[in-house]
Amino acid sequence: MRVGLRRTAAAITLAACLASGCTTGGAADEPISVPSLGPVAVDADTPELRRLKERAGIETCLPARAPSAAAGLPAITLPCLGGGPDVDLARLRGPLIVNIWGSWCGPCEKELPILADFHRRHGGAVAMLGLDFQDTQPQAALELAERSGVTYPQVFDHDGAVVRSTLMPGAAVPALAFVDADGRVTGWVPGQITSLEQLLTLVERHLGLDL
Repeated sequence: MRVGLRRTAAAITLAACLASGCTTGGAADEPISVPSLGPVAVDADTPELRRLKERAGIETCLPARAPSAAAGLPAITLPCLGGGPDVDLARLRGPLIVNIWGSWCGPCEKELPILADFHRRHGGAVAMLGLDFQDTQPQAALELAERSGVTYPQVFDHDGAVVRSTLMPGAAVPALAFVDADGRVTGWVPGQITSLEQLLTLVERHLGLDL
């Protein structure tokens, strides 16, 4: 099956899910449960994606060089969206927030400007990494990131590999994972972030930082 047809099938599956109420309760700040779309082949690094990434000012991914952390992120290597080094999640160190989102996710779109604002204000103290999850439309993802003012690095998990790991206790987005300086996941927060103050409270709770 060609990539275009696979994308159409994925979009139909997702649309059917959302139309039939595949949410955790329907509130705006609750995560969307996502069906498995099956294996797909989507390129995260093309000339057009590189152009979009540069235009949006999205930072390149940095390869993690530390050993895999106990109780850390899963040992999954994901491509950098729009080109750049692949990232082994298990080797990342914090303080770090991993933002799990998708271009198809309405609550994700609403919270992205808040996360972008946090990164502008506090990126020097707490790093951020976007994880574009189960998304077959990398161009749409980069365009949404640009509209939202997002400039922190993005990795691409087009087939939902993190769901099959210990990172996500269920396929639901948006969600945030908090990672400390030793690489341990200290907090998992599903649901839409609705204010900068809410995010600052979560950073203090899960990372012990009063920003």
